[in-house]
Amino acid sequence: MRGMTRQRRWLVAAWVAAAMAASPVWAAKDVVVAVGSTFTSLDPYDANDSLSQTVAKSFYQGLFGFDKDMKLVNVLADRYEVSPDGLTYTITLHPGVKFHDGSAFNAAAVKVNLDRASNPDNRLKRYNLFKMIDKTEVVDDQTVKITLKAPFSAFINNLAHPAAVMISPAALKQYGKEIGFHPVGTGPYRFVSWNQTDFVKVEKFNGYWKAGLPKLDSITWRPVVDNNTRAAMLQTGEAQFAYPIPFEQAKVLEKNDKLSLVASPSILHRYISMNVTQKPFDNLKVRQALNYAINKEALIKVAFSGYGTPAEGPLPTSIDYSVKFNPWPYDPAKARELLKEAGYPNGFTTTLWSSHNHSTAQKVLQFTQQQLAQVGVKAQVTAMDAGQRAAEVEGKGVKETGVRLFYTGWSASTGEADWALSPLFATASWPPAQFNTAFYSNPQVDADLANALKTTDRAEKQKLYQDAQEKIWADAPWIFLATERLVSANSKKLTGFYVMPDTLFSFEDADLTE
Repeated sequence: MRGMTRQRRWLVAAWVAAAMAASPVWAAKDVVVAVGSTFTSLDPYDANDSLSQTVAKSFYQGLFGFDKDMKLVNVLADRYEVSPDGLTYTITLHPGVKFHDGSAFNAAAVKVNLDRASNPDNRLKRYNLFKMIDKTEVVDDQTVKITLKAPFSAFINNLAHPAAVMISPAALKQYGKEIGFHPVGTGPYRFVSWNQTDFVKVEKFNGYWKAGLPKLDSITWRPVVDNNTRAAMLQTGEAQFAYPIPFEQAKVLEKNDKLSLVASPSILHRYISMNVTQKPFDNLKVRQALNYAINKEALIKVAFSGYGTPAEGPLPTSIDYSVKFNPWPYDPAKARELLKEAGYPNGFTTTLWSSHNHSTAQKVLQFTQQQLAQVGVKAQVTAMDAGQRAAEVEGKGVKETGVRLFYTGWSASTGEADWALSPLFATASWPPAQFNTAFYSNPQVDADLANALKTTDRAEKQKLYQDAQEKIWADAPWIFLATERLVSANSKKLTGFYVMPDTLFSFEDADLTE
């Protein structure tokens, strides 16, 4: 501006400032997600809850994963081969991937993670998913060889589980057991901060290996336990996505033209296990009677506001190798007849515990209690918090347990029948080992589940899993209730962000528009 008068320079500067003020300013694409509870750990290998694992998907990825239909997809792995004996898996990795700390993702990193996960001395909560690994070897930078102790044909599905992520070896070395507070992965977002009572914040990772992604600048995951507050945050614009939406508020949010209410299919199964080692539940006729005693359609209307379907087998129908049966019909007269034949013409008294104490679980307990009373079964109900559940149900074996009827749910995040059946019905899965709270044991079911893991022949696996499911359905160790639909809501400005069938979120392609 040489040669301009001072006054003219001032006028030009003022004009430039005014022009800048008048031009559009690109708004940051910051999304707030309101979720129903707090996070337990940001180390997926040491987290039992799906919510902590879905938050970890911001910054972590695994070798494999699932699409919105729970079909297996490659993520950090490009392909794999299995040896004829089913013992060795050779996996080729995607090249050029970097961790958020700048270190290279390679076969050595895979070995570090799987060695950690498969070592029982580390006492990680997800050890059962990796205990079949004998050794992991580096072939070259982009190739890793994993040898199993015995054939386990569901292994790749286990590697697609949200717990099976790749953590930076440098971060693991630096932080050790504190890695849950300092996550470093390869995902689309980089960890920023975690206020344990208030939020987890992540921001766009500019070095992400997929071109053009992510599209959001940041995501703030905010635990909001109160149902009303979570719904209100959507309506005021404080949050752009919320899950779960309380069933009773779904109709209200549906009327808001700025929001989209989405009811997604799920693999979240709801059931009441019956302790078959204890009278009267050791009697098949009693177990059959209780299945006839519950009106599943009415339960879904009362407790889930219609967002569900009656159980059609031991597995949700979208789980690989599931078999579909006709739901148990509601027939209280048949239930009373069976109880009489079993030696309980006047019914009996028992306890009904729930693994959760939120409003939906309370409704299930109340409804079930009333239905059972109509056939003479008097149930004293208790809704448990996480601490009670761990101590009284998950932590006690068959001789110490007080569990009789137990209402809970299961979502098999491997998408495959093994993780949907073995932890719940195998004899080896009696608490405290895993979650067979019915203490159910059928030698043929055990053999079917074990043999299915020894074969890679799909037709043979289907035959074995079908036999197992037929026997479980006939033995009725559960009152088979419902498969939930997952209800979420989001601002119509937010796209590509949704709940997957396993209750985790997909958001890699998420975008926010004006």
